[in-house]
Amino acid sequence: MQEKYIDETKQGEALAIAEKPQNTKKLFLESYGCQMNFSDSEIVASILSDIGYNTTTNQEEADLILLNTCSVREKAEQTVRMRLSQFKNQKKTNPNLTVGVLGCMAERLKTKFLEEEHLVDLVVGPDAYRDLPNLLKQTDDGRDAINVILSKEETYADINPVRLGGSGVTAFVTITRGCDNMCTFCVVPFTRGRERSRDPHSIIEECKELWNNGYKEITLLGQNVDSYLWYGGGPKKDFAKASEMQQLTAVRFAKLLEMVAEAVPEMRIRFSTSNPHDMTTDVFEVMAKYDNICKYIHLPVQSGSNRILELMNRQHTREDYLALIKKAKEIVPEISFSQDMIVGFCTETEEDHQMTLSLMREVEYDYGYMFAYSERPGTPAHKRLEDDIPADVKQRRLTEVIALQGELSRKRMQSYVGRTHEILIEGTSKKNENQWKGRNSQNAVCVFDKIEGQKLGDTVTVFVYDNTQGTLLGRVI
Repeated sequence: MQEKYIDETKQGEALAIAEKPQNTKKLFLESYGCQMNFSDSEIVASILSDIGYNTTTNQEEADLILLNTCSVREKAEQTVRMRLSQFKNQKKTNPNLTVGVLGCMAERLKTKFLEEEHLVDLVVGPDAYRDLPNLLKQTDDGRDAINVILSKEETYADINPVRLGGSGVTAFVTITRGCDNMCTFCVVPFTRGRERSRDPHSIIEECKELWNNGYKEITLLGQNVDSYLWYGGGPKKDFAKASEMQQLTAVRFAKLLEMVAEAVPEMRIRFSTSNPHDMTTDVFEVMAKYDNICKYIHLPVQSGSNRILELMNRQHTREDYLALIKKAKEIVPEISFSQDMIVGFCTETEEDHQMTLSLMREVEYDYGYMFAYSERPGTPAHKRLEDDIPADVKQRRLTEVIALQGELSRKRMQSYVGRTHEILIEGTSKKNENQWKGRNSQNAVCVFDKIEGQKLGDTVTVFVYDNTQGTLLGRVI
């Protein structure tokens, strides 16, 4: 199993849409990082579509090149800088070309980006995409343009995202933005701003529209979906000041999940990402109640050591986490979990590392996103703690974590063998054009031979007869 993290799963994906015949300009939009960035890119494409831009997968024909960036790791930022350098020749041959940087890296570096990357004309933070038309007017006049103002209210709830790329089968629906948890290693609260939730009625309407347009699966998306809270407006931190009626009628995540499940009863529903501190058992109860909610949770833990968790300001202990896992398995016996794990965090000892390995064995994750600690400027850990674990120690511990997850993944995949699964056809297998690929409710990928009459978006019953470490092998019944 190779090292992987969510900021590398679809790194550098250029996205395309059907053209509007009246649009005359070309946008090349490339996204890096978490699923939220890909969802945001769909919002950006929608905004720019209204001012004359069609997207293209051919960067050479672009009038505007935008990179939607990630700051969660140093490696992600280095990748973006290397990508920008590849546009230099194009900029020379096309002096009218505008190059912009969006998202978390733009928010973190602000004006420094314009100073450090002279190729860049435009810097826009994740809460300022509505300002893109005005900012592009500035660049048309030969001026650099920047807006990295963070908002306490912006959710883009009224913008209908242009669905980019993909098969037209699965889609993201953003329900929260920002994060208030302030984990000491994490740059997200500084690049994404304060936590805010979207009006549940706009979420329901978007889900219904997706179903009517042929989509079969949605993922409710947020930096921390379990903290979702709608009480008529305002940030979560002001909930205590809300009226008694607002508090009594507030919609929390479990209720929202139920509302969506009932509004689109034939739509498959997933959600990501969850935080153990905010996860409640009523979410598991809703998952158990509705067949169209997939039995899978991405539940980052980051470490198995209470001492390290406290230094990370994770607001949960090892015991809390394991109790939550146990409760989930009692309520939803067929549930599966994936993890995020950081190795080599500041002061981590060998004992701390062994506690992480033992927690992994106890939970038995289906898969995970694992990486060595990467110090991020501006975070509390960068300001207060020394990054004191040698690189070779980090790498050795990471190798051990990856190896263990490989064993666990193979074991979990084996547990699905000899059973039938409902698989949503999401596309053609990358390795064999004569096979489909899809996922079961537990998020395990399955490949199986194509049969005449099947098409994208069909749900088929598949008997799984074998597995690899990360894939189920099946045949349609």
